[in-house]
Amino acid sequence: MKLKQLESLLGSLQQFSTPKIELEQYPTGPHIASRMLYTAENSFEDVNSKVVADFGCGCGTLGLAAGLLGAESIIGLDIDAESLEIAYENADELELDMDFIQCDINSLNWRGQIVETVVMNPPFGTRRKGADMDFLSLAMKVASQAVYSLHKTTTREHVKRAALRDYNARSAEVICELRYDVPQLYIFHKKKEVDIAVDLWRFVPQRTQERSL
Repeated sequence: MKLKQLESLLGSLQQFSTPKIELEQYPTGPHIASRMLYTAENSFEDVNSKVVADFGCGCGTLGLAAGLLGAESIIGLDIDAESLEIAYENADELELDMDFIQCDINSLNWRGQIVETVVMNPPFGTRRKGADMDFLSLAMKVASQAVYSLHKTTTREHVKRAALRDYNARSAEVICELRYDVPQLYIFHKKKEVDIAVDLWRFVPQRTQERSL
């Protein structure tokens, strides 16, 4: 599938009608989502025929992009039931099979590297400090091949240091810099749209057997 076709299909998906600020719900736009998954597949072969989990999946954009690029199976996890309902409708619209789990990521009891790739646009931690790193910590425990995640560019050094020192990353690489368009969703937003500089990271976890050596 070509990049433009992927972006077009993602652009047709439903997004939050009443986003919840306490969950930092912001839609992952088709421009960023398509490039994130297209790069994961075409540069690193981390999507096609792989088991992919979308952490904090919201309306399902990243996970469904993985499905469109040939993922063997897709699992979307989110704490918000309303978001999962929209994600289910989006999957139905695209005629893709996607499994959904309603849970708090911090309470997920998965053990071991049970998926190959994790994709996520985690909360940036503006409402609850460290929320983004909680997502990354867990993703690194359950992915065997790669974790793709978006983080504010201003946190770059902190993210890299934590991934390599604390989260057992074999490598942590910013594969591109992007502009995240934040629309005027909430009452406290004064501007119609704000651009935030974000990094698209690719983290490679240590293999389970390597950790035990």
